[in-house]
Amino acid sequence: MDGPSRHDEFLLNRLNQRVSRMLQEIDKFNIAEYMLLLNNPRRFFWVNFLGGVGRGVGAALGATVVAAIIIFVMQRMVVLNLPIIGDYIAEIVKIVQNQL
Repeated sequence: MDGPSRHDEFLLNRLNQRVSRMLQEIDKFNIAEYMLLLNNPRRFFWVNFLGGVGRGVGAALGATVVAAIIIFVMQRMVVLNLPIIGDYIAEIVKIVQNQL
């Protein structure tokens, strides 16, 4: 045998390309940093804790803004004095304002 055949060289080249692509994908996802994070339980806890606090604050602020917009729209609908819906909305707005 004189060495690897053309088919073997082709397969090795293809394997090399796939491994290279896989390494690039791993680099994109920062797998090494993630593994370091998993090996440090304290840091892992704090990163997740702070992420949860951030999500909670964001959800609370978002709900507050949406509720304020809904109340604003309802107050405008009361001004329009819609026949049946107007009284119902006015009652809801009064209840909300009393709770604030």
